[in-house]
Amino acid sequence: MKVGESVRRPDGQAKVHGSFVYSSDLHVDGMLWGATVRSPHPHARILSIEAAAARAMPGVHAVLTHADVPGEKLYGLEIADQPVLAIDEVNYWGEAVALVAADHPEQARRAAAAVKVEYEVLPPVTRAEDGRVLRHVKIRHGDQSAHAEVVVRGDYEIGMQDQAPLGPESGLAIPDGAGGVDLHIATQWLHVDQQQLASILALPREKVRLTMAGIGGAFGSREDLSMQAHACLLAIRTGSPVKIAYSRPESFVGHVHRHPGTLVYEHGADRDGKLVYVKARILLDGGAYASSSTAVIANATCFSCGPYLMPNATIDGIVVYTNNPPCGAMRGFGSVQNCYAHEAQMDKLAAALGMDPVELRIKNALKTGDRLITGQIIDGPVPVAELLRRVRAFPEPAGDGLMPGGYSNTTHGEGVKRGVGYAAGFKNIGYSEGFDDYSTARVRLFVHEGRPRVEVHSAAAEVGQGVVMVQAQIAGSVLGVNDVVVLNADTGVGSAGSSSASRQTYITGGAVQAAAEAVRARVIELGESELGGELPVGNEAALATLLGDAVIEETREFRPRATHHLDPETGQSDAHMQFAFAAHRAIVDVDTELGLVKVVELTTAQDVGKAINPLAVEGQLEGGAAQGLGLAVMEEIQLKDGVIRNASFTDYLLPTMLDMPPVKMDILELGDPNSPYGLKGVGEPPTISSGPAIVAAIRAATGREIDRVPVRPHDLTL
Repeated sequence: MKVGESVRRPDGQAKVHGSFVYSSDLHVDGMLWGATVRSPHPHARILSIEAAAARAMPGVHAVLTHADVPGEKLYGLEIADQPVLAIDEVNYWGEAVALVAADHPEQARRAAAAVKVEYEVLPPVTRAEDGRVLRHVKIRHGDQSAHAEVVVRGDYEIGMQDQAPLGPESGLAIPDGAGGVDLHIATQWLHVDQQQLASILALPREKVRLTMAGIGGAFGSREDLSMQAHACLLAIRTGSPVKIAYSRPESFVGHVHRHPGTLVYEHGADRDGKLVYVKARILLDGGAYASSSTAVIANATCFSCGPYLMPNATIDGIVVYTNNPPCGAMRGFGSVQNCYAHEAQMDKLAAALGMDPVELRIKNALKTGDRLITGQIIDGPVPVAELLRRVRAFPEPAGDGLMPGGYSNTTHGEGVKRGVGYAAGFKNIGYSEGFDDYSTARVRLFVHEGRPRVEVHSAAAEVGQGVVMVQAQIAGSVLGVNDVVVLNADTGVGSAGSSSASRQTYITGGAVQAAAEAVRARVIELGESELGGELPVGNEAALATLLGDAVIEETREFRPRATHHLDPETGQSDAHMQFAFAAHRAIVDVDTELGLVKVVELTTAQDVGKAINPLAVEGQLEGGAAQGLGLAVMEEIQLKDGVIRNASFTDYLLPTMLDMPPVKMDILELGDPNSPYGLKGVGEPPTISSGPAIVAAIRAATGREIDRVPVRPHDLTL
């Protein structure tokens, strides 16, 4: 079990067999069930809440409103603006208003329905153009009055995508009998949950203990609190364990979504195809509360030009409050929306110049030492041109014989046209703009049943990306031990930050490496004093003899290089610590009569720096491509006057096995000089450029401009 080896994840077999315990499977004797009363209006004033009938129902133990929140009544990842339970107003459809705890989940649901809330309905703000500005990010780079010989313009619209984790939000809160609470929760960030919960519950942090429960996907949806505070409030009030498990429709209002956006772009280039300037306005709808919108709009603005050298840029990124469902983190975090726009612009520019679209991209590709539009000089390998060349070089497939529409036999090839499209994207890895990015890991070495064993303990949330195995591989490699146990993540160890921003392998991996190396140094000292010889790393029998009854334990924090805030007027700053790049080629068949699309193949090339677990890297590249495909051709939350109309997996369409094409990949390991093992985060780039490549291929097949995603059948036939 070493760095660089393809190792199967320890939870894989249990998940396939159906024996893995997810947070929704948690159970303790005597537990109650929680249910949530939610607003039926996107915007309304609360006039009264009458809960007497609900409290009088058999089996009901508690009904709580905002008046029962003992501490801070507002919370939020970056801005504390979201009520734990609505106070005077509701600001989106489905907002939590009251809580119920009962003996049985059906009793809880019936009691929740019996809570009578009187509303004064207010007109909702549902258009981003009418919203209240939350953050405006400006980038002013180079000559603001630059002119170009060839100019192309475009307006683009991105729909609202859901993270669609297969496991809805759930958790179990257990009061400790001494005023504290233990919460078993599927989350992305144990310590920020703990911090917010302690404030809400008016408890010291050490009395709010969180343990990671089995998680059924995340993709950003579990960065914010959902039912965490609600379960804890009910558990403390009733003195009994309380479990809350959302239904699928409730999950759609219980977590944030990907920001929908409208993007207006203008690109200018000279006759040889060299980019001269870009002007862009990016408007994202943040919904009712801030969540991580201020960071998302910063990313969308910083990476608005794509992985191309842009000497002059005038960019305005704006995110606004509306009465639509809150939006926040989702895989790709701002770079997904802008990639659709800047890659469509590159294709438009290539057509206007009469150039091959790949050659235009290569001509303008970023290189090591280039300056970004934020003024930051980009170091380390920057293989944008190489990635594009590699995906182009893959042989094109003949296809599997299935036409668009698949087994429904809607066509035998008449009206079907093939298209090939390309896209490249990039984004930051880790936190940015001066946020204190760090992780903590504890490593113990001791003898267990005659053999050396290593225990690794961190708070890194395993959300399906394989961070448990990565920690084991790193510790095992440093100490030369095969028996490595990674303890379940909890708040009994220092923070590991969030499992987001493609950062855990880098940051927590760095902490594990540092702690393991500290243990190794102590083993060397022990060996020198007792044996006077060489360290027996790799010789487990000798290591066990050397250790005897000794337990060697070290805890270390790892911090990457510092970042800095964007200048509020110019956007100039060294705001990011690392950058990751990917390129995709998509091949599609389009039935131009019925508007049906079949993605025949996706090809990708990505620099991962160092593949700690190559098998896991392949999984990330395929999984990310699936989410990119979803947004490109089918996934969209349908809103009407602020109300979600398709809050189910029946009506919210997700790619299935039959929708996913073969994904061919070329994984580069060029090595980043600033990171542990030279690695780069890999989780988000596959989602950024896969969708734009598919849309580019659809344009190539149909000749239509297509300025909106997801692409709908009538976009291709009308």
